[in-house]
Amino acid sequence: MRLRIYVAMGVLLLTGLSGLPVLQAQGQAQEVAPDPHELVEQALDLTRSTSSHAQMSMTISRPSWQRTSSLVAWTRGREDSLIRFTAPAKDAGNALLKQGDKMWTYNPKLNRNIRLPSSMMSQSWAGSDFSYNDLSRSDKYLRHYDLTLQQVTLDDKDANGEQQRVFTIDAVPKEDAPVVWGKERMVIREDFVMLEVTYFDQSMVPVKRLVSLEIGEMGGRTMATAMRMDNLEERDTYTEVRYQDIDFDLPLEDRMFTVFALQSGQTP
Repeated sequence: MRLRIYVAMGVLLLTGLSGLPVLQAQGQAQEVAPDPHELVEQALDLTRSTSSHAQMSMTISRPSWQRTSSLVAWTRGREDSLIRFTAPAKDAGNALLKQGDKMWTYNPKLNRNIRLPSSMMSQSWAGSDFSYNDLSRSDKYLRHYDLTLQQVTLDDKDANGEQQRVFTIDAVPKEDAPVVWGKERMVIREDFVMLEVTYFDQSMVPVKRLVSLEIGEMGGRTMATAMRMDNLEERDTYTEVRYQDIDFDLPLEDRMFTVFALQSGQTP
């Protein structure tokens, strides 16, 4: 009887008296697992902060052709963003505005902006492997998904020669969530760098995968400086985004994230 009591007490200690799960990274002692909601929250904020301004390039690659564009982007918090093409000349001025759950596009040749209905959110953005939904996901993980920590491992040594824990998190949309995916699986390093996101359809078949190609110092923080969205259904089909420069915590005014600014091309 005493043996059973001691075993039961041991189980309680290993699982945590608070009810938090205990996971073990390979080669590390057991410890209480972090909150997956907080991990995702910190990973999203890493490349946005309170506000940001970035210059970047986007290369769309197909088996028979490749095209590279230049863009500038501003973000504020988790819900507002403005992205504008600056090159090549035929694309310059095309822009996208996200304001909470609302999204608009602007085409300078037509000189008009278009409010995107929910039925168009799964379509390709600017011919890339990113959808409008992908661009609007910054705050949706926290509102429309149930997040579950699946695995803890150790990555290769970082720039300082130290290993970091890596967390695999499954994001399953809630029943009434306005999303198209059956599941998204995120891989986040303990310094909150998003290493990978795999998108599954309703049959739980992986359809595309976002991978961090390069991680380095930019804007005073360690972040993914180059990313590639791979289309897993078509060979040699992907889109790469590379940051040239980024600044954080800028004093951006409300007028920056308005339909007027989208169409007028106003910048701070």
